[in-house]
Amino acid sequence: MPGGHDAGSLVRNVLQSLEDLKAEEILSIALAGKTTIADTMIIASGRSNVHVSAIADSVVKACKEAGIETPRVEGLPHADWVVVDAGDLIVHIFKPDVRRFYNLEKMWGGDRPSEDLSDMRRPS
Repeated sequence: MPGGHDAGSLVRNVLQSLEDLKAEEILSIALAGKTTIADTMIIASGRSNVHVSAIADSVVKACKEAGIETPRVEGLPHADWVVVDAGDLIVHIFKPDVRRFYNLEKMWGGDRPSEDLSDMRRPS
């Protein structure tokens, strides 16, 4: 895999970092075959700007541990919505009100008639 990382370990590291930082409503969406932007999208919420920022820092650290040297980060320092782009994985971390407004789950999930809801997975 390019960059010397394993996509499975990247996703596992990021999901673990989200759980460790008590991110809320974590959702993983398989994008492979639907778009070329990434293979997986993870969406999570933080309770406040400070929480969102801390979660984003933890996600960046998890990406680096999985071999992604420089994931791109957008949305800091405001931290209403932070996006971490790790190539094959994109992580969106929202404050709850911003997440409801943008509703990415609807865009990438069940309201797309050609999509299968079984592609949406909640981590256990």
